[in-house]
Amino acid sequence: MRTVPSEVLDDPRFTVPSASAAQGVGWLRAHSPRFTDGAAHRRPQTAVAQVLNTLGPLPNAPSPTHSLLRALGLPDRWETEVRTVAAAWQPHSPQSAEADAAADQLVDVCGGRTEVGAATACLLVQAHIPTAELARNPESAPVPFTRRVGPDGDEVLVDLTDAWFGRGPHACPGEHLARALAATSVPAFAALHRPGQPFVLPNAWDVASAVLLAQAGFAAVGTTSLGIAAAHGLPDATRAGREHTLSLARQITTLGLTMLTVDLEDGFTDDPAELADLAAELAGLGVRGINLEDATAGELVDPRLHAAKIAAVKATAPDLFVNARTDTFWLGMERSSTTARLQAYQDAGADGVFVPGPLTDGDIAALVKGQPLNVLASPRHTRTRLAELGVARISTGSLLYRQALSAALDTARDLAQDRPAPDVAIGYGQVADVMSIQPGG
Repeated sequence: MRTVPSEVLDDPRFTVPSASAAQGVGWLRAHSPRFTDGAAHRRPQTAVAQVLNTLGPLPNAPSPTHSLLRALGLPDRWETEVRTVAAAWQPHSPQSAEADAAADQLVDVCGGRTEVGAATACLLVQAHIPTAELARNPESAPVPFTRRVGPDGDEVLVDLTDAWFGRGPHACPGEHLARALAATSVPAFAALHRPGQPFVLPNAWDVASAVLLAQAGFAAVGTTSLGIAAAHGLPDATRAGREHTLSLARQITTLGLTMLTVDLEDGFTDDPAELADLAAELAGLGVRGINLEDATAGELVDPRLHAAKIAAVKATAPDLFVNARTDTFWLGMERSSTTARLQAYQDAGADGVFVPGPLTDGDIAALVKGQPLNVLASPRHTRTRLAELGVARISTGSLLYRQALSAALDTARDLAQDRPAPDVAIGYGQVADVMSIQPGG
């Protein structure tokens, strides 16, 4: 099949390949601006514009599909039907009865067999692959080619590298939506990691701390395994806090106030497949990233096992930002293996690396290479100095939780020593308001 330039999209002699049918995916194509011409094209294009004009705010989500579903008021579970239809969306793609059934179900939930119902379903299908690709790689065409039937009756490939969203009568009416959806998806969290321009990631231990940090304007919030475990009377780094960690992640993501990354200790398991299932669950909730450490119960593990866990996570939830932590400095063990461990984790697909512990300027300078480096906030370095050293992320770890405990102890001691209760910046009413926030906002 020959390739032609995008200018042919302005030529009415080049038509869209026929792709209609009475039901299923074919019916949806026949009511899509993408696969229609002339008057049949203008009707669905008008319906798409109508849906776009009434669309609510786009929430942050693990993918453009999830974000659009939520903006439309539809449950995340419909992502399955969207994915199934998207796999058969192009007429030259493999077709199936399963895809036809999914298309019919999707149209029904989007408003039925009306122009608006079809337009809504089409937007979801289009968001699933092209917009997700735009989110992953914003510097190249999300759809490099489209197809047309030329004047001689032969199909041709139209090169879209200079016309990402088409042109002429078939110019995509949802370009603004696509770009907005791409900005709300997981890669927005990855974009925060800029070596030499580190962002501060505060770590929460409960809903109130997470909400207050989000309201304070932090672009993302993490969880702290020590804070969560200690708040529930459990030891840290022993896998005891697994269920409490997952429960908190569900609560925070339901509120939809901020991007969230979750400290999973060592993944709570030695089984990469089991960890991959957990990662997929978190990604489905809207979690943007996870932190995985290569130590269990105070002992370093074989880096090959840790690399296998990372690879399993990235294979199952590729958009989840994996911050691969090595505890060589934290535990004071095998420090000479740090570079080799980090390289193994990067080779397995880690998006960033994390080396907590007592790092000198020289240590940090030696570790800043390849992937974004995350370090712990400490009295040794200011944010400005860490920026000069090329750090990309500064985590507070358990610092905020321990500071809260310190303030509580100081206040109790002051009262016992006949000092007055202190004035505090956060009043009772503010905390009560935090706990009254409803899911979604």
